[in-house]
Amino acid sequence: MATTRHAHTVWEGNLTEGTGTVTLDSSGIGSYPVSWPARAEEPNGMTSPEELIGAAHSSCFSMAFSGALARNGTPPTRLTTKADVTFQPGTGITGVHLTVEGEVPGIDEATFAKVAEDAKVNCPVSQALTGTKITLTASLAG
Repeated sequence: MATTRHAHTVWEGNLTEGTGTVTLDSSGIGSYPVSWPARAEEPNGMTSPEELIGAAHSSCFSMAFSGALARNGTPPTRLTTKADVTFQPGTGITGVHLTVEGEVPGIDEATFAKVAEDAKVNCPVSQALTGTKITLTASLAG
């Protein structure tokens, strides 16, 4: 069954001086301020589309990777995934770098990296971002 999630943003003012609030409607977990300076310069307590994409990508990849590891017969104990989303004003989003560290009993580094690469390619957020270069660093903990 397909699911649809909802968020909305209210923006007031022009691009460089205006501000907005993005609200996560489906979960109801909060509303967050956004602005151009928070996006193109320092966050100063606000979020940005790139941070939200990073949150979506890191969580989606972690789910895809966890499922792939389980199908491999090596379910993870823990995966810690970071998504660095780079934004260049005037150009747009220029890349996403995923970094994952895993605690996965019974797997070697080469298999871990191979399954991670497959999860990177096949996670739905990666597929939605196919116009963006996505790179990956995968390592086992300890």
